[in-house]
Amino acid sequence: MNIFRKKSVEQTLAETAETGHSLKRDLTWWDLAIMGVAVAVGAGIFSIGAQAAAFHAGPAVILSFLIAGIVCGAAVMCYAEFASMIPVAGSAYTFTYTTVGEIVAWIIGWDLILEMLMAGSVVSKYWGVYLNDFFRLVGWNINTNVAIGSFHFDFAPIIIVAFFTVLLVFGTKIGARVDGALTILKIAIVLFVVIVGFFYIKASNFTPFIPPSEPAASDSTSGVSAAMNQPLWQWVTGMTPTIYGVTGILSGAALVFFAFLGFDVVATTSEEAINPRKNVPLGIGVGMGIIIVLYTLVAIVTTGMVSYKDLAKQDSPSLATAFEMVGANWAAKIISFGIVIGLATVVMVLLLGVTRVVFAMSRDGLLPRAMSHTGKNGTPARLQIGVGVVMALIAACSNVDVLADMVNIGTLSAFTLVAISVPIMRKKRPDLKRTFKMPGNPWIPILIALANLWLMLNLSVLTWLRFVVWLIVGFCIYFGYGYRHARLGNGELAGAAKSGESDAAGLAQAEE
Repeated sequence: MNIFRKKSVEQTLAETAETGHSLKRDLTWWDLAIMGVAVAVGAGIFSIGAQAAAFHAGPAVILSFLIAGIVCGAAVMCYAEFASMIPVAGSAYTFTYTTVGEIVAWIIGWDLILEMLMAGSVVSKYWGVYLNDFFRLVGWNINTNVAIGSFHFDFAPIIIVAFFTVLLVFGTKIGARVDGALTILKIAIVLFVVIVGFFYIKASNFTPFIPPSEPAASDSTSGVSAAMNQPLWQWVTGMTPTIYGVTGILSGAALVFFAFLGFDVVATTSEEAINPRKNVPLGIGVGMGIIIVLYTLVAIVTTGMVSYKDLAKQDSPSLATAFEMVGANWAAKIISFGIVIGLATVVMVLLLGVTRVVFAMSRDGLLPRAMSHTGKNGTPARLQIGVGVVMALIAACSNVDVLADMVNIGTLSAFTLVAISVPIMRKKRPDLKRTFKMPGNPWIPILIALANLWLMLNLSVLTWLRFVVWLIVGFCIYFGYGYRHARLGNGELAGAAKSGESDAAGLAQAEE
């Protein structure tokens, strides 16, 4: 049993020309950049910084954002090199299949499905929550929740998921244009709120910038002990659970890392980009830069307006909470509208991302091949509709919580493996054309991998336990179905190498 078998780059590129299983290229670098901002800048920009300041780092949450941004930005360059070399759907799944092997690629793909599907369901659910909150703030007597006996059903998530599912079925470009318009509006709202917030900043709120460490208390609302919520490395070394201080900055960085997620979803659309070897790295880089600036500005405003100690007294601290505490209640309406717009754009990109990962795994035979069939619009319409139905039902019928840590651990594992794969591919295939190269190979990619691993170790013990359970389920599916039906193992890709060489040559010629 060869679970570490690898696809060649030529075989991977050949699959993109397979009749009935190929995607249409119509996205520009700006489409990709806006897509990254759309998924990364959601409701979290108005809350995650405040939560990290209140319960982890205090005003030093600004450093947490910078640490997470640097690590994530460095990982961006690894993704950009692979995307310029292998512009194929699937992102980290596809990259690791050509370097580390099938079993590792399956793990990454399985993690990406969990992250994007659950994140999409959670975001859709909270889109409905914030929509109702906005209706309440403006005085409209509208409620999207329906109670049937003891069963509660929210039709708002179905509306937003159905809307973007229909757009994506008719073409990725159409969905990207609508998403782009909403994202520009969202950025304008964030900048307006930040500018207004600067007028309420008091320098005294930044002191002490790094609060002294304090013992961490158990979570009384969830019943989870402080030991289970502490970073894994603290638990392993037997340290007493603490918040604030230097360890608080690091655990805060692990939490706010959730804010920078998005560019890996953009990489899943490489196969739909025009001139992908140029536009994918450029789109990822520009999007990442916008995200870092926006989140850092919001962190400065939030911690400057009110003391982190006052934020910690709130049940769910947010930027809106900070405005309310300084008497600017009017800002809550603007922020609420910004969240509704922000979450809508996130839903679309997550719908697109999870569909493209399943598409890539299905085309390889690790999941049923019927899932990767594309229609006249160059999109996997049946798969897109199926994913939309599942996401909408989970959101409408379930009581879901924000699983930020679960999303983080899966994404960080993908980042780690992609970083490690850069020097492997440089040594294995130095002949491949790379329009973008990660500088400092092999040491910088190795340091990036170690930094991502360190952030993973700063996630809670409970998160790691959930992660292990999900992996076990994935292994059962892989060994029960995926391994036996993989096209690579069945010899179906044996003749694809020569075809892939011509596809790669044609792609390069078209870009020149």
